Amino acid sequence: MKLVSTKLVVAGMVAASLGLGTMAAKADEFINVLTGGTSGVYYPLGAALAKIYGEKIDGARTQVQSTKASVENLNLLQQGKGEIAFALGDSVKSAWEGDEEAGFSKKLDKLRGIAAIYPNYIQIVASKESGITDFAGLKGKSLSVGAPKSGTELNARRIFEALGMSYDDLAKTEYLPFGESVELIKNRQLDATLQSAGLGVSSIKDLATSLPIQVVSVPAEVAETLGAPFQSATIPAGTYDGQDADVPTLAITNILVTHSDVSEETAYEMTKQLFENLPDMVAAHAAAKAISADKGAKGVPIPLHPGAERYYKEQGLL
Repeated sequence: MKLVSTKLVVAGMVAASLGLGTMAAKADEFINVLTGGTSGVYYPLGAALAKIYGEKIDGARTQVQSTKASVENLNLLQQGKGEIAFALGDSVKSAWEGDEEAGFSKKLDKLRGIAAIYPNYIQIVASKESGITDFAGLKGKSLSVGAPKSGTELNARRIFEALGMSYDDLAKTEYLPFGESVELIKNRQLDATLQSAGLGVSSIKDLATSLPIQVVSVPAEVAETLGAPFQSATIPAGTYDGQDADVPTLAITNILVTHSDVSEETAYEMTKQLFENLPDMVAAHAAAKAISADKGAKGVPIPLHPGAERYYKEQGLL
């Protein structure tokens, strides 16, 4: 009898532990943050966001994934291979419309908005010795336009078209991430790089401390030709070593995007914790200084996730 009792007790303990394990597994919320190359702005901000979510959302387990950025991120979200991603506003718009030329074979109908965050600036930087000072000066020179079909490369293509130019006008076109582009310029194997990123991106900072640079201007009329979400902007003097004057360029708002299979509660918490922990984001990269809740629901070219919408309504922002 005693043996039977002991067995029953042990069986009960095992059942209880299995039950608790099931509950714990159910409570776990996996959040994969899709970013970009490690030398860009998305990655450090994504790492900060993952840390915030891991500490502030009960049961959340987080991961940061380095990717080719906007286009890849949006396709991964549609496939359910990430819970939140950074992406350029024009790429988000193209994904929602199913623009095949932009890298979307069909309309990505599962995408949902979390927040408009900070602007990406089109930053074209050349070595001083290349002699390039403005966009027209890129003719006959070598330029890296970003990874193939990345948000940056889509930006480059649209700017060239708006100015009646194409990659054929270049002596050589490279399709490389930010860090690799900079290394080629350092080695005198490339004249210039076009990078769509927050101001003070580490790759260009690195280049500017290695050799004299020229930040290349983009004509203001390009913003009028392309229309929203493009807008005219300025790279302030002193953003990079050796840049002694303001430089006109374009800006495009970045969007934090999720998908419809993410629960309302998780999307609510992802939105709330972003805005309640902005100092941690700014500590990761100064571009986050431009993030604010009152701008979060504005200019998002896809439907907001119901969880994000609930947060904005609670704050009186919708």
